[in-house]
Amino acid sequence: MLNRRGHFIPQNAAQFNAFMRNLLDYLAAKMAEWTNIPQERIDELAIAYRMFEEAFAATLGAHTPAQNLARTEAQAECTRILRAFVNQFLRFPPVTNVDRVEMGIPNHDTIRTDHKVVTEMVDFVIHLSNIRELVVSFWIQGSDHRAKPHGYDGAVIIWDIRDTPPETPEELMHHTMASRTPFTLHFEETQRGKTVYVALAWQNERGILGAWSEFKSAVVP
Repeated sequence: MLNRRGHFIPQNAAQFNAFMRNLLDYLAAKMAEWTNIPQERIDELAIAYRMFEEAFAATLGAHTPAQNLARTEAQAECTRILRAFVNQFLRFPPVTNVDRVEMGIPNHDTIRTDHKVVTEMVDFVIHLSNIRELVVSFWIQGSDHRAKPHGYDGAVIIWDIRDTPPETPEELMHHTMASRTPFTLHFEETQRGKTVYVALAWQNERGILGAWSEFKSAVVP
């Protein structure tokens, strides 16, 4: 359920605790299926929740103002990590609408209306960074600034390691939401020297996706 600020994450500490526990239990049951989510990101979220859980438990009985502050700060940090996690991994397949309902995450309204169609295109470049990293810098095609379109979630990045260029975006198996530019893609040691193909599209706050950019490629350093 959306709270009065339009956010689905509960602000009440007890409700937040139940929400997080349910979400993490659901994630654990789906990990064999949702292989696109890096284990380190799941661990980061679980650790943030444990920090909150400990601080929350300390306030269930008589407690001090300092313990109350510790709980509030731990909840804010866990919420920050959760928002990024949801936007990068839980808004896309293989996660389904049913999965999101089970986790308490509202599904985007994807009904197109004339004033909600995404008309902007993404342009981007790929920079070599550290070893096993590629940095994607993106902007509105034809624009002289790097800000994302007003009211948009950001750009969806899709990519895959391939021997030949893809013919359709569906051939690129990995995806994430980049809420700001630049965005760093991380790779494994065994992927160094291989060619990665990348494409991007803007996504607005209603979850409507724009047209995909051209495919560009780079070699994993």
